[in-house]
Amino acid sequence: MTISVCTLAHGRETHLANLVKGLNHSTRPPGELVIAVMQETRYELPASGFPVRQVVLGKSGICLAEARNAAAARACGDLLVFLDVDCIPSPRLIEDYCAASAFNDGVLMGEVGYLPQGATEHGIDYRRFEMLAVKHSERAGPPRGMVGQCGDYRCFWSLNFALPATTFEDIGGFDPRYVGYGGEDTDFGRTLVSKDVPLWWARGAKAYHQYHKHHMPPVHHLDSVLQNAQIFAEKWGEPTMQHWLRAFRLMGLIEPDGRGGWTKLKEPEEADLALTRQQEHQPYASSALVLDALEDQARRGSEANRAPAITVA
Repeated sequence: MTISVCTLAHGRETHLANLVKGLNHSTRPPGELVIAVMQETRYELPASGFPVRQVVLGKSGICLAEARNAAAARACGDLLVFLDVDCIPSPRLIEDYCAASAFNDGVLMGEVGYLPQGATEHGIDYRRFEMLAVKHSERAGPPRGMVGQCGDYRCFWSLNFALPATTFEDIGGFDPRYVGYGGEDTDFGRTLVSKDVPLWWARGAKAYHQYHKHHMPPVHHLDSVLQNAQIFAEKWGEPTMQHWLRAFRLMGLIEPDGRGGWTKLKEPEEADLALTRQQEHQPYASSALVLDALEDQARRGSEANRAPAITVA
């Protein structure tokens, strides 16, 4: 079995370099690394013991779905392993995916450990990573065995997953109508259901997520979340991203339009960004934490707009 690792990148030079360095530690090296480069210039990368192919797409509005499809189209492997650019693969990630895929058809999702700020400042140190990394509180833990079936397509996450190249082709890849942030992963998961493709949690196949500040719910992507939620509803006849939309409504940013969609009321303000911004002591941003705070405020009968006093610990 040949393995292609696929990623996409815009900026994030240090993150991408660490991904390459991580692959250099692999107990089973990949056959290649394919990078969908979402900018005009190629990356200067560390030396590697495997071929690296940079597919330069430019920066003319290429969406994440198109970039992943482009990387997959150029990949030569029987098994495609997709990693986000901010992930450092564990030494056994590829070996674990190969073992799991040999006995299970469909899509496999490996483990993810979130690193705090400063965890990578001394280079690739897996003992340190394992001591510091935490599991996301809103994600399932690893299965008891090699794999465990995931019964909810909404759990699909493109951060770290693998599948046969033929399955990716049969599925049709990611839907490029989802432009900007939000929706394309859930759509991919829903497509798996429609085509009876199994979705599995995989034990091991671990990636370490490198720290960077983020917003959850993604209020900085309000417009694209609304647009992509509409695309999903029209395509599948059911809603998606409801927890984010609920938070945006409690923040006074949107309201139902009476036709199953949403109307934007105003642009996010600095207070909204402050509420959703990942704090420096947190290894990841949490939608659930913010939504709980907003729901608690609503239960107390406060105004629809978020009070400035709300903070997230």
